[in-house]
Amino acid sequence: MTDQSAAHELSITRSINASPETVYRVWTERTGEWWAPRPYTTPEVDMDLRPGGRALMAMRAPDGTDLSREEGVFLEVEPNRKIVFTNAFRTGWIPQDPFMVVIVTFEPEGAGTRYTARVRHWNEETLKQHEAMGFHEGWGIVASQLAALAEGRSIPDAA
Repeated sequence: MTDQSAAHELSITRSINASPETVYRVWTERTGEWWAPRPYTTPEVDMDLRPGGRALMAMRAPDGTDLSREEGVFLEVEPNRKIVFTNAFRTGWIPQDPFMVVIVTFEPEGAGTRYTARVRHWNEETLKQHEAMGFHEGWGIVASQLAALAEGRSIPDAA
């Protein structure tokens, strides 16, 4: 990683007691179950897992308020190992205001997986904005929810 990419990067890492293939499958096939920190939900997921394919996830608050409907594109998809997507473009390479590039890796670690989500921002302002939105807490919660599903456990209800 260059100093430039590290300067505007936030990340979260989890050791998950499941194979990279299982974690990848849960990430890609059960996204609506873990993407939003409970009690928030993900009522809409549309993913075309190929470079240039659509990446859309919507988040809803417990009171029914739609919070975000983020659309982007996948830049790289290496099944069971790596997913890269950005919101700098919509499907068809239509530019939109960029906020981040997300690099997700599923690395074998013993009998399990080291799951890492790295989020790169264009500048310090957007990085600070993402931190203020609760990046570490929110992305940490959803990584734990992903781990629970991949390990065959249920996701506990939020307090």
